[in-house]
Amino acid sequence: MPLHSLLDLELSVPDPDALVGFWTGLGMVHTDAGILGTADRPSQLRVAEGSYRHVSELRLGCSDESDLVAIRDSLNALGVPSTLTDGALRCVDPLGDHEVVVEVADVPPLTTPEAREANRPGRITRANSRSSGATGSQPAPPRRVGHVVFGTPDVAASAVFYGDGLGFKLSDSLEGGFARFFRCSTDHHNLLLMPAPVPCMNHYAVEMDDVDAIGLAGMRVVAERPEASVYGVGRHVLGANLFWYLLDPQGGMFELFADMDQITDDDQWEAEELRTDWDPFTIASWEPGHAKPDFFLPADIDDLAKAREAAGR
Repeated sequence: MPLHSLLDLELSVPDPDALVGFWTGLGMVHTDAGILGTADRPSQLRVAEGSYRHVSELRLGCSDESDLVAIRDSLNALGVPSTLTDGALRCVDPLGDHEVVVEVADVPPLTTPEAREANRPGRITRANSRSSGATGSQPAPPRRVGHVVFGTPDVAASAVFYGDGLGFKLSDSLEGGFARFFRCSTDHHNLLLMPAPVPCMNHYAVEMDDVDAIGLAGMRVVAERPEASVYGVGRHVLGANLFWYLLDPQGGMFELFADMDQITDDDQWEAEELRTDWDPFTIASWEPGHAKPDFFLPADIDDLAKAREAAGR
């Protein structure tokens, strides 16, 4: 795989200051003008002003110049133009609203959170002391941006661009190719493609330490905006990650996630299509109830479509 990581996302929104303030309130670090990072990685979300909400740039990492050349050649074979200069390749998603940048980059490892002792049936590992999960009043800060989900009017065509062109690997899919999970790292997915009438961002996902970090951060959001909760807390089937989906102040859906499947050996993982004996809308092994309609398609999709048209897209 030429790619090795999702470096960061650029989000364009009408009120960038509101989005920056929201994420710094949840523990991200404002490292530079319009740039939000974490303790380990200085750039994870770049926030720009735009006439409508969308991902304006997806930045990916690779190991060396030969990877960039291989990606350029693959894109050329698909008829997708690109430019390769100064250790970076640039192209535009043919069906999306965003530019894709692939850079030769080293990604610093994430620091390991302090181990939390847990009592389980038949095994006491925390005796005579309270759990930090119960006593911590502040949520642990976000660790990184892990994946993004794009709605596309042609899932198959978008899959060719990301898979055959950029080199993402398919991890799993839903029946009939309805949605496809791709990875560019050891994460089960860094990219999910799903149907939409016009190109859009379905959601972006931020990794947290554990279920307590998800719960504390999510409760801080809904304490200010009860309507912000979309779906969760639960655990997915594909990817197996814990999740809570919420809306940011600009109307963008984001996911707080933890404990995702990791694929460290491609030969040991076989991509599956969600079995035909499963309900195709069974997306969680457990969760509190049905997701709001926003989970599948932004509630303001008509407004986004009009804004895209006004912007000449």
